[in-house]
Amino acid sequence: MTDLDLLVRARRVITGSGEAPRCVGVRDGAIVAIEPPDSALQASRVVELGDDEVLLPGLVDTHVHVNDPGRTEWEGFATATRAAAAGGITTIIDMPLNSIPPTVNVGAFDIKRETAAAQVWVDVGFWGGAVPGNLPDLRKLHDAGVFGFKAFLLHSGVDEFPPLTADELRRALRALRDFDALMIVHAEDSHAIDRAPAAHGADYRDFLASRPRGAENLAIAQVIGLARSTGARAHILHLSSSDALPMIRSAKRDGVRITAETCPHYLTFAAEEIADGATQFKCCPPIREARNRELLWHGLADGTIDMVVSDHSPCTPELKCLDTGDFGEAWGGIASLQVVLPAVWTEARRRGHSLTDVVRWMAEHPARQAGLLRKGRIALGHQADFCVFAPDDAFTVDVRRLHHRNRISPYDGRPLTGTVRAAWLRGAPAEEPRGRLLTRGEA
Repeated sequence: MTDLDLLVRARRVITGSGEAPRCVGVRDGAIVAIEPPDSALQASRVVELGDDEVLLPGLVDTHVHVNDPGRTEWEGFATATRAAAAGGITTIIDMPLNSIPPTVNVGAFDIKRETAAAQVWVDVGFWGGAVPGNLPDLRKLHDAGVFGFKAFLLHSGVDEFPPLTADELRRALRALRDFDALMIVHAEDSHAIDRAPAAHGADYRDFLASRPRGAENLAIAQVIGLARSTGARAHILHLSSSDALPMIRSAKRDGVRITAETCPHYLTFAAEEIADGATQFKCCPPIREARNRELLWHGLADGTIDMVVSDHSPCTPELKCLDTGDFGEAWGGIASLQVVLPAVWTEARRRGHSLTDVVRWMAEHPARQAGLLRKGRIALGHQADFCVFAPDDAFTVDVRRLHHRNRISPYDGRPLTGTVRAAWLRGAPAEEPRGRLLTRGEA
């Protein structure tokens, strides 16, 4: 091939068949050749990676709260997607809540797309929302191109996105089964949390007790039961309780159409290490104990947990209550989009996992779950979305160098290993807002 737009040569390339030295040829934004490094392929642009660099597929993050429009002071499409590109993430899917209006009907979906247009640095898709009263809107949103539907089983934190009851969730799952759409669920049981002691003050242990594992376990059991009885596809968001792993494993073995994700903060931090008043660590469900963290790693290794995504959910400094350190009052959400790859890689390599494992968890499986059939892998016919990663580079996170809107993150000051040196979107550097808005049908 002599008419390639781009040729990337690297000593280490993570392809669908593993790691190997390869040259990757790109034409019209797609991968058209993967050959040994001494191939005679030619291109109008040739990029030679350094010996310390690895070519990965661009990561796919299916759990990002952009909050735009309506709460753009928390986060916006321009800042979130620039942070994603800097972190090697070339595709995100935006959550339907925290923006105003929430994405619960086609009109709100149109507003969301109009807001995002012309300011995204990476490709962006959208989840729809399942809330009380919008059952007739689900098929319309599906046909308009959302990637699936998010529901809460307890208060979401914002009044304009209320939770579903068990019966409402059952009816929504039955409706989604008819057109094979995916339901993604924030699974914590509201009654169990109501019975738990309320969070108050600066003691992290009090906050942890207010969101017990039992609340998560009960809700996950309910979602599994409803997925089993309806035959619908369901996905457990941000799994933090390792107690739920046996029931998820058993349900999968029984053929229930259930998947699960966890997040970098649950794989990195431990409750025992969180200082009093450190509200930048508050998220729901919460970061749990070190033993729980290790069991989550085992769940990833054996495939019970399918993927790792950020759940990037930032807010303003005032809402984090950094001045008082009150865990009961602070907004629950972790800001991490730009550092999730080095965070996961730092902990993964410590436990003997490879970059191939990380790519499977953070690119291939999220893309597959969302139906992004040409993303998440370096493979023939796939889009030429790349991440150039230096896995041995060590650095300390400086929140002032992160691109998300409000420079707050629990990773600030944390030493990590692995730096993202470049991201490429459809064969071009992701150095300006040239991302596309994705719909499920086009994906």
